[in-house]
Amino acid sequence: MLAPTLLALPESARGQARPVYRCSGNLYTDALEAAEARQRGCSPIEAVVSLPATVPPRAAAVLRTGELQAEGAQARVDPAVQRARDGDKRRILETELAAEQQRLAGLQRDLEQAQAPARPGEALAERSARLALLRESIERSQADLAALRRELAKTAGGPG
Repeated sequence: MLAPTLLALPESARGQARPVYRCSGNLYTDALEAAEARQRGCSPIEAVVSLPATVPPRAAAVLRTGELQAEGAQARVDPAVQRARDGDKRRILETELAAEQQRLAGLQRDLEQAQAPARPGEALAERSARLALLRESIERSQADLAALRRELAKTAGGPG
């Protein structure tokens, strides 16, 4: 396609180049005469050269002087505030762990009841599907419990 190349060239370099037209969609062409372009609903475009933005020299100087490092030092949290946050995190995790343990116990009770003899009029496929869903829920709950325990172990082993 010739059009993008023509747009990148300055006017003097194009010389007697034909005008570029923008037609429907993203179609750009210089292969049309003016009358044909108007008939097809194409419009001539001006040659505009745009350059990508560059990083201003000031930003590079800031990186070299270490001003950003000073900003990072100010972002530190007071140790007392961090201990309070860590305590809150631990309490939240313990609450979630207890709730998930109760959920797992309930799912296991439901599974035991579901494994009892089939209900009158219950189809075998329906019962199998119900049991499979309960087993999947139990596996998911066990995985959630393991993740919560790992997260709690991190808070216990961390500083503070």
